[in-house]
Amino acid sequence: MKAVYTKPFLTALLIIIADQLIKIWVKFHMYQGEEIKFLGDRGMLHYTENNGMAFGMELGGDWGKLALTLFRIVAVIAIGYGIVYLIKHKYHRGLIMNGALILAGAIGNIIDSTFYGVVYHYAPLFHGRVIDMFYFPLISGVFPNWVPVWGGQDYMFFRPVFNLADASISIGVILILIFQKHYFKQEVPEQSAPNNEMVEE
Repeated sequence: MKAVYTKPFLTALLIIIADQLIKIWVKFHMYQGEEIKFLGDRGMLHYTENNGMAFGMELGGDWGKLALTLFRIVAVIAIGYGIVYLIKHKYHRGLIMNGALILAGAIGNIIDSTFYGVVYHYAPLFHGRVIDMFYFPLISGVFPNWVPVWGGQDYMFFRPVFNLADASISIGVILILIFQKHYFKQEVPEQSAPNNEMVEE
């Protein structure tokens, strides 16, 4: 298989493996709610599980959970097809690699939500919980009273707990947004002129 195909999919595979190894380690070495600080109060492992989308967001009920898992599977198929399309049509390599990051993150969380319930004996197929562990509460404080809606309330950045798969998706999307003009720039075809070519009689 050509390197143009192997590099993005190999990158995705390595991220998926790393994501799953981290989750398995957390599952077997930490209890839910436990914290292991590596940057003091500003960075830590914080073991939690969620039923929903990236960064702990929820989609309610068993039906919502099933719908989300099935949507993820369809999305992964579409993303995989999209990457092959981009490769075949020689799109920018940066765009292809960012697509691979998004694909890896989506598959990483699909594995949790599809199989973890069965593997760890707490839920049927497609109803597993996603394991999250990275927590970076870098900035915290209280909104001034004059701030509309949130005045006087506590705030924290960055509040969500996430995993490597979430980070991979976010990095891929952010880089595409930042470099979209570079990735999707249109090449202006060279205009032909009478003097550009020699015309044979």
